[in-house]
Amino acid sequence: MHNITLQLPDDLVKLGKLERNDLSRDALKLLVLELYREELVSPGKAAELCGLSLSGFMQFSAARQVPLHYGKAEIEQDRQYFTKLGT
Repeated sequence: MHNITLQLPDDLVKLGKLERNDLSRDALKLLVLELYREELVSPGKAAELCGLSLSGFMQFSAARQVPLHYGKAEIEQDRQYFTKLGT
């Protein structure tokens, strides 16, 4: 894992509805959400990166008004990921 230091303007923290006591986790979730929105990660991988269950990520995504996109490619990506977890 990489550690970086960011300086975030107070307005950005407010607009992003970020929790001041856990800014790095909230920023991580927003970054992963953007990767998901751009269809660069599957819902399952996004949930893993956020440290959430799949349903938790879907709720987070819905709360941020990011629509679910889960087609054949995402199903196969998640199947491969979960198969790898089983080994």
